[in-house]
Amino acid sequence: MIVLVARSFALRLLTALLVCAVVITLDVVRRPAPAPMAQALWPATAAAASGIALTRTDGGQIPMPANTLSAHASSLLALPASRSASLLAFWFAGTRESAADVQIAASSFDRASQQWSVARFVVSRHALGDQLGFGVRRLGNPVAWLDGTGRIHLFVVTTGLGGWAAARIVHLRQSRVGQDFADLSFEAGQVLPLSWLWNTSFLVRTAALPLRDGGMVLPVHFEMGLKYPVALRFDASGEFLGLTRISRRNYLLQPTLLMATESNWLALMRDQRIDGKVAVAQTLDGGQNWTDLDDLSLHNPDSSVAGLALAPGLMFLTHNSTPQGRTVLDLSASVDGRAWSLAQPLAHGAGRDEYSYPAMAWVDDSLWVSYTDQRKAIAWQRFSSSALAH
Repeated sequence: MIVLVARSFALRLLTALLVCAVVITLDVVRRPAPAPMAQALWPATAAAASGIALTRTDGGQIPMPANTLSAHASSLLALPASRSASLLAFWFAGTRESAADVQIAASSFDRASQQWSVARFVVSRHALGDQLGFGVRRLGNPVAWLDGTGRIHLFVVTTGLGGWAAARIVHLRQSRVGQDFADLSFEAGQVLPLSWLWNTSFLVRTAALPLRDGGMVLPVHFEMGLKYPVALRFDASGEFLGLTRISRRNYLLQPTLLMATESNWLALMRDQRIDGKVAVAQTLDGGQNWTDLDDLSLHNPDSSVAGLALAPGLMFLTHNSTPQGRTVLDLSASVDGRAWSLAQPLAHGAGRDEYSYPAMAWVDDSLWVSYTDQRKAIAWQRFSSSALAH
């Protein structure tokens, strides 16, 4: 009997080892290529390197689609001066997060009227599932990017069976370049090929970093058990080129990218640990290699952050600045991305108030911030700029 038990155990152990070997082999063979070196592109801004002063000029809530109770995870897309709109906002909305009726909503800010348009849904899970050829159960976290031809690319988190940890990132492209907002529509391109395991458990959240060659780097994260950030590289037409892991730590997610120079970037990240701080990693070679740095002194109550660098020595970060909860949202400024000071208070509440998942954009010589307001709407604020005196 003992011999039979020993043989059975040995057989199970051998089977497990063979399965592990197959998994490791598949991971090595089918792992996407590493991202090539890149040079980031500064936003078009006349701000002096010494900094700018910000003055709040406008704000409120972006209109919601009719009869929609919940909103979350906005993304802002700056548009060129030739467009009638300054920028577009995208977010997911429905009865509640993960509800069957959640769709991707959008609104545009008109330059002439200085008003947001009536919001409309631009992506539904049913239409997306029909285009992809398989069912989509949930939609979330839209992130938009504008390529050199003026075409909008939209990256959306989708799930089938399982929760967000079983999600995949779908790449959609604008159906027709230059169409009016009223006719804005998207076509599904592909599920991003990020892993051999059906490309599952990768999620997108924060804005892309534009590159000098017309492409971009899209920060994403892996979330099944372990949580770690990844940088995806795309060419000028939006074709996926490769990926690089940002941090070796396994409790960080939702990276936001800040450039110190064209090839020296920082990734600031959400920390899931109790009493976590904003985590940091750095690349000195345009995204080919990343190194973990010491955490910032800024609190991170397990909440997403959004960063934007406007010029050398001029960085901004929107973040929940309390040890626990999401009742306080602030805008901080930094010269080097390591030491931060309060630039503007954005939303301060109490109790169960929530102001979270911020996004930022620079357009029309103004800094724009959007964020989730009580999970019921998307709030926004605009700050005009003036150069600081030397």
